[in-house]
Amino acid sequence: MATKVLMEALSPTMEEGRLVKWLKHEGDPIKSGDVLAEVETDKAVMELVARGEGVLRKQLANEGDSSAVGTLLGVIAAPDEDISALVTGAQPTPVPSDNTQQPLGKPADAGDVIAKAKEFEGVTSIPTAARQSQGEASTPPQEQERRGHQRIDTSAHAAEGNGAATPSGRPRSSPLARRLASERGVDLNALRGSGPGGRIVKRDIEQAPVAAAIASAPRAARVGDYQDIPLTQMRKTIAKRLGESIGPIPTFYLTVEFDLTRVAELREAMIAQGAEYKVSFNDIIIKATATALAQHPEVNAHWTGDAIRQFNRVHIGMAVAVEEGLITPVIFDANEKGLSDIAAEARELAGRARERRLKPEEYTGSTFSVSNLGMFGIDQFTAIINPPEAGILAIGAVEEKPVVIDGDLVIRKRLRVTMSCDHRVIDGATGAKFLQTLRRLIENPLMLVF
Repeated sequence: MATKVLMEALSPTMEEGRLVKWLKHEGDPIKSGDVLAEVETDKAVMELVARGEGVLRKQLANEGDSSAVGTLLGVIAAPDEDISALVTGAQPTPVPSDNTQQPLGKPADAGDVIAKAKEFEGVTSIPTAARQSQGEASTPPQEQERRGHQRIDTSAHAAEGNGAATPSGRPRSSPLARRLASERGVDLNALRGSGPGGRIVKRDIEQAPVAAAIASAPRAARVGDYQDIPLTQMRKTIAKRLGESIGPIPTFYLTVEFDLTRVAELREAMIAQGAEYKVSFNDIIIKATATALAQHPEVNAHWTGDAIRQFNRVHIGMAVAVEEGLITPVIFDANEKGLSDIAAEARELAGRARERRLKPEEYTGSTFSVSNLGMFGIDQFTAIINPPEAGILAIGAVEEKPVVIDGDLVIRKRLRVTMSCDHRVIDGATGAKFLQTLRRLIENPLMLVF
């Protein structure tokens, strides 16, 4: 029996994935559990495995294609099994291009027609059946007559784009091809179309030499002035998630400055004991934050919409910058781990995060997050809350500053920290008390050792 190869939800927040590479090819024998392809999710590159046995009879997606979860990517079946009905019935309808035609068969309903018309660049009218379903039957006769003339004009224009001779003798071309040619300064008369009947289509414009045309084109933006970078799955998710944060969440900010002199001394003492005890300032801050959260469960909380969920365990999301954006691997039960354990785990997680090899369970489940830009020389910044968490700490650079202590001017290591708070969960006084506890721990770091 044939087995469908579907785009699976390989992470909890995944809505679509990009097929990075097929690891099996059409005709290859397949066993259940074999790795068929690599898929880029919103957070990492994951393996797509076979759910059946047989032969990979058909690949329906190309490398580099993005597909929604549930999309049919391929078919596994016996060598002699008829899969034509399966492929035809389950293959998703592609996004229309300038030379895509509507297949024959069952007519689409009005809603589908309108949706496809909006997707198709260059379409200037909605088919009659769709317009009637939208209420044209109740339109006054004079208005229907006026619209009828418009439809006749539009149909003539569409016929020109589909290969009919043009009265002006212009080269036959699709609407999208004409628009691209105008934008890029391409002379249609100099091209030979590769579409039906010699019609110029999108690919002809994309392959056309444009240097000479650009030189004389009276436009501000020319080809080569900019480039559009396609969104990765990670960047799409970042945009969506942060859009859900800064607008809907009533956020306020609390900024404090800590004395890190004793932390620096503790760190140097640990490093002197050997490489296995090497810790960073960030490792110590994560430990201190987790310890403070254990004492303030009202901050170690999520907003669920109809309740405030306070956690009895502390899981710290550690923001890591990667080439495509940002990801937050999680250090679970961070308050119960030693500094050396946190340091080792943080290095290992950050390394695999940059390689896009984290498992979903390693970057989900955080109860609170920490973001550090101090290594880039940033003195202070505000971080965006990662919902449904109620807060996040933004860590700046460690600096030596002159400060007054007991009436004397001395140089001390200082650190500025800004806490972003969801006011639906954390009140001003609540956040301030948490930061007081955090200050006590950071400025007396021996408390973190016991």
